[in-house]
Amino acid sequence: MFKRFIHYYKPHTKMLTLDMLASLLISVIGMVYPVVTNKMLNTYIPRKMYTTIVVSGLVVLALYVIRMLLRYFVQYYGHVIGVQMQSQMRQDLFAHLEKQPFSFYDNHETGRIMTRITSDLFEVCELAHHGPENLLISTVMILLSFGYLFQIDPILTLIIFTCVPILVVVTLHFRRAMSRAFDDRRKSNAIINAAVESSVTGIRVTKAYTNSQREVEKFREGDRLFVDASRRAYRAMAQFHSSTAFVTDVFNVFILIAGGLFLYAGRISFGDYSTFIVSVNLFINPVNTLIGFMEQFQNGVSGFKRFVEIMDEAPEEDAPDARELRNVKGDIEFRNVTYAYDPSKEVLHNINLRLERGRKLALVGPSGGGKTTLCHLLPNFYRLREEDGSILIDGMDIRNLTMESVRRNIGIVQQDVFLFAGTVRDNILYGRPSATEEEMVEAARRANIHDYIMTLEKGYDTEIGERGVKLSGGQKQRLSIARVFLKNPAILILDEATSALDNTTEVLIQQALDELCRGRTTLVVAHRLSTIRNADEIAVVINGKITERGTHDELMAIEDGTYKKLYSLQFRENDYFE
Repeated sequence: MFKRFIHYYKPHTKMLTLDMLASLLISVIGMVYPVVTNKMLNTYIPRKMYTTIVVSGLVVLALYVIRMLLRYFVQYYGHVIGVQMQSQMRQDLFAHLEKQPFSFYDNHETGRIMTRITSDLFEVCELAHHGPENLLISTVMILLSFGYLFQIDPILTLIIFTCVPILVVVTLHFRRAMSRAFDDRRKSNAIINAAVESSVTGIRVTKAYTNSQREVEKFREGDRLFVDASRRAYRAMAQFHSSTAFVTDVFNVFILIAGGLFLYAGRISFGDYSTFIVSVNLFINPVNTLIGFMEQFQNGVSGFKRFVEIMDEAPEEDAPDARELRNVKGDIEFRNVTYAYDPSKEVLHNINLRLERGRKLALVGPSGGGKTTLCHLLPNFYRLREEDGSILIDGMDIRNLTMESVRRNIGIVQQDVFLFAGTVRDNILYGRPSATEEEMVEAARRANIHDYIMTLEKGYDTEIGERGVKLSGGQKQRLSIARVFLKNPAILILDEATSALDNTTEVLIQQALDELCRGRTTLVVAHRLSTIRNADEIAVVINGKITERGTHDELMAIEDGTYKKLYSLQFRENDYFE
């Protein structure tokens, strides 16, 4: 994992080197004060070298000005390095998420993913910037101060530095507890984000069912877990800081007593004693910095671990010898297809279907029978194993074709339309971003949405809100159909595209869909059976198996047939409501 982290420093090697050099100079300049103090007390003041005293002070002042500029450089450009590294990680993570299969999103909540992209990577950024410079400055300061004090009096220096092993032991002991506590805190933070994302996205459902209090209680539960985890984390942090601070306080006691005794015995001069007091304080500061670095290191490592967890998720990958699907005619065949999301429960069993180019196949049957699964398997959203049969387009197994080329030639219109926050134009052009204005308008006309768009104040540049919240269900559906028109695929999947619409809107949508289906191989999942009477073939899917097949008339001719019962039931319901 360390090598993977270092990899993100490579594009910034030059700036990082300058940052480290500046940090090194900051450390060296920090040692000037005790050296000058020693000279002042032992030489310049006793000998009344007034000019030298003033010049030495001015030199120290000039060096402090340089150190100020160096600190500015380190703070600014060091943070820039951290932010750029964070940006690269975020881009890598987002690009990796885009390559994940549907199954990944079935098992990961959006809020938790967002936490890893935002707050987790922020901690990594802080470590990337502060980690190297704090480590370098603190280490150099400790070594320089030790070396300088050692040449003044080795025995006194060794006595004082006996506290270092104690500090190391205490730090390692409490760091482990702090590590576990902060991991728990991050996980609970992800739970809160997931709860917020879910509740905000479903706010209209919440209000419709007057379940606001239930959502508040769910959020409180997640928040309680976060507070408990934070309490444990801060308890571990308090133990860590209070214990290590106590050890560093002991340094001052050691120098006070041991230095005083050495001065009393005549081993050191008053100037040397003063130098020890000043230098030990310079030593304590980097020690405290290193202690703080341990906390920062833990936060950063924890965040990077969570980043790596997702980066290690296997992405969708084409077969090694996968070919592009070109010049698509649209012949489709499901050959002995069996599929299960969970190995313990089969969703499809030995499905065999053939659909010739330009023809329409309708799938009907009870919910949960496997119809939508068939639609998801055709674009390779879920990958079939070799032993689970095969799906062929124009006689080629889709496993041997690149996923992008397969999906590029398939258009999907679903019941639950997803529109992106942005303008009408943005969402139609999503079907083919390179399309011209004329092509976009023509797609909207064919989807029966152009006239409505022109009534809007800003026309195609009208903002539609998050997920198209400013549009009606029928308008969103027609916008999604325009998007597919613009994509112009050879194969079309309609997954209950009109089931949630009123009758008047359904007529408009059905006209657009009929236009869309013309000349395309179409797979339709239908809830309203009246919409698929003219399908070339209808297949009844129950519990993952095809129980009936044929045209509408052929299926209606089957006594006690499932399709006939379903159709007759819907017909009676329509008569009742009329």
